[in-house]
Amino acid sequence: MAKSIKDSPKKPRGRPATGKDPMVGVRMSEELQDEIRHWAGKQEDDPPLATAIRRLVEIGLKAKR
Repeated sequence: MAKSIKDSPKKPRGRPATGKDPMVGVRMSEELQDEIRHWAGKQEDDPPLATAIRRLVEIGLKAKR
């Protein structure tokens, strides 16, 4: 006997994934954020705060002690 109703697979629920890397939350003072924004403003492309923080972390990890 044939099915009268076609069954379609369910779509995933929720917001679609935006990236592969896990999100890391960090608390920092307004003063530190202002310093980071000031640093970002001196860069050629004036990156947003999150990008500036990532760049500064990369720079810090590459720095020799």
